[in-house]
Amino acid sequence: MANDASTVFDLVILGGGSGGYAAALRGAQLGLDVALIEKGKVGGTCLHNGCIPTKALLHAGEIADQARDSAQFGVKATFEGIDMEAVNKYKDEVISGLYKGLQGLIASRKVHYIEGEGKLSSPTSVDVNGQRVEGRHVLLATGSVPKSLPGLEIDGNRIISSDHALKLDRVPKSAIVLGGGVIGVEFASAWKSFGTEVTIVEGLKHLVPVEDENSSKLLERAFRKRGIKFNLGTFFDKAEYTEDGVRVTLADGKTFEAELLLVAIGRGPVSQGLGYEEQGVAMDRGYVVVDEYMQTNVPTISAVGDLVPTLQLAHVGFAEGILVAERLAGLKTVPIDYDGVPKVTYCHPEVASVGITEAKAKEIYGADKVVALKYNLAGNGKSKILKTAGEIKLVQVKDGAVVGVHMVGDRMGEQVGEAQLIYNWEALPSEVAQLIHAHPTQNEAMGEAHLALAGKPLHSHD
Repeated sequence: MANDASTVFDLVILGGGSGGYAAALRGAQLGLDVALIEKGKVGGTCLHNGCIPTKALLHAGEIADQARDSAQFGVKATFEGIDMEAVNKYKDEVISGLYKGLQGLIASRKVHYIEGEGKLSSPTSVDVNGQRVEGRHVLLATGSVPKSLPGLEIDGNRIISSDHALKLDRVPKSAIVLGGGVIGVEFASAWKSFGTEVTIVEGLKHLVPVEDENSSKLLERAFRKRGIKFNLGTFFDKAEYTEDGVRVTLADGKTFEAELLLVAIGRGPVSQGLGYEEQGVAMDRGYVVVDEYMQTNVPTISAVGDLVPTLQLAHVGFAEGILVAERLAGLKTVPIDYDGVPKVTYCHPEVASVGITEAKAKEIYGADKVVALKYNLAGNGKSKILKTAGEIKLVQVKDGAVVGVHMVGDRMGEQVGEAQLIYNWEALPSEVAQLIHAHPTQNEAMGEAHLALAGKPLHSHD
């Protein structure tokens, strides 16, 4: 249909990652005639180069750690090493299964899928494969790629990005990870589990610096215990090859050497050479500027996902894509509260949060109007069984709602669903405290924390 010049789609989507395909699926479900254009594979970064493959590596690392530590549970086992060929086979099978399922979904919703490199050619059209695809509305969803720093060339050899790291055919003996955010700490965690000696270099004063400071400190303590080294508070200066690896020099002259350098300083938008600026789309540092409904300054163009300056998370892309599809279909839509989006870093131990940090709450409401409570997982039976350490920290407006839930510990990402409801429904501690949480579960720790905050602690001291 795309080759028929008389066809005008209701929605033409450029980019088939999380935001793009979510808009396509929801739009088609609502009766819109949708064209989805993708130059690579539908699913984008998350499915093929991000969320899914990294979590597969982390799970393989978790199995390795369990094999090493099995004796403490009375299980006799031996750890004989990592077979990266087999690890990659497992990882790729997970991706392949999800990819086939997504392709089936796209086909079942009768989305007109076009494989090819598209370019915005007017406020209502995209050119691809020598054809012009016309639409009443265009959605830009071209995603992001790994960033680097001036003078630091990612060569795919000894200086690599996360894309290269996911395809390694060996376990590096040693690695420097430049960047202590989500991507950096996840790879550091997986590689340490595989047996790599890891050093993280982070220019800011804490690992996972966007999280509550208490969560950062708990993760740093856990990483020290695991033998993951890190240098905080000094920025990168240069990297150079050595005889058999790479040397990193920091701004204070300190140096680190390793077999590999992973550059994990974040991801930048894919927007250059795609016709955005030529068609009058407002840009800022490569990002497409949108309003709270994901609308650009051009009435017929919207943008979602990593291409816009919101949280770079797959589930944010899903939500933004759905919002655009529903808006175009004439449904009433509500802007996304980005503070209410759950965030999880899947290292060992996991870091999960929703809402605002204690520091942000004090900035907004005043220091005397904010109450914070920490519930140690040492008091939780299931966490004891799992031998995981950590905390759940609650941030509350005095005599009011819980505005932040911050968690560190194994499997804490699985607890963020209830935390999301607590924040987004503006729950009072007393309201959560009266709910019964199953025993023994780690989820019970959420209930116990709210019992304590409500002034009636059970398995914790007053």
